[in-house]
Amino acid sequence: MRTGKARFDLSCEWGEAGVVALAPASDVVVVVDVLSFSSCVDIAISRRGEILPYPDKGQGAKEFAEQHRAALARSRGEGRFSLSPATFLDIDPGTRVVLPSPNGAMVSLASRARTTLVGCLRNAAAVARLAGERGGRIAVIPAGERWPDGTLRPSLEDWLGAGAILSHLSGRASPEARAAVAAFREHRGGLEEALLECESGRELEGWGYREDVLLAAMLDASGSVPVFDGVAYRSSSASGD
Repeated sequence: MRTGKARFDLSCEWGEAGVVALAPASDVVVVVDVLSFSSCVDIAISRRGEILPYPDKGQGAKEFAEQHRAALARSRGEGRFSLSPATFLDIDPGTRVVLPSPNGAMVSLASRARTTLVGCLRNAAAVARLAGERGGRIAVIPAGERWPDGTLRPSLEDWLGAGAILSHLSGRASPEARAAVAAFREHRGGLEEALLECESGRELEGWGYREDVLLAAMLDASGSVPVFDGVAYRSSSASGD
């Protein structure tokens, strides 16, 4: 992938390949997986929990959780925590949760930037503020979803989340970054409707998780900034940042 990364202060590329391409030349990477990894992380961190990203739900996730004395999130409808943001609304302070995700967690673990943050619609302004303080070269990575064959499916919700964050940042922006901002501004007055009507939102509502979509659509409802320390996402204030 030729990203032109040396030319721009603000860049935006999709998924794991995007973060691998952009992170080496970036001061800050922001991972965006609105439905649902990023929204889960934001809600958990805002309540002083900690999220340990993991790429899949296999045996390795269970062993990783045991190693770090953390709860293991299950599939939706199974257990206390899952990729349903609503399950983190009553997380107790200090609770550590391993959250498997083939999208947001995978991108987080692939980042090699000095600072890696999680952003979404809920905390867009707060994340942009800290990202701007951390450096001048910022890569915003919409994680996307997966088609049944495992390939990347670009998703509207992550494009809008990326645009929301980028809209607060200044600097020379790549065409992709400018396009994400334009998409966000187009939908800003109807984010709830856009998320409910996009492919991912319709899928979640069909499964009975309309509340998750509504929670994810709450623009700047949160001031939390999750910072990845290589193992866990923790609050920027809890990390002493």
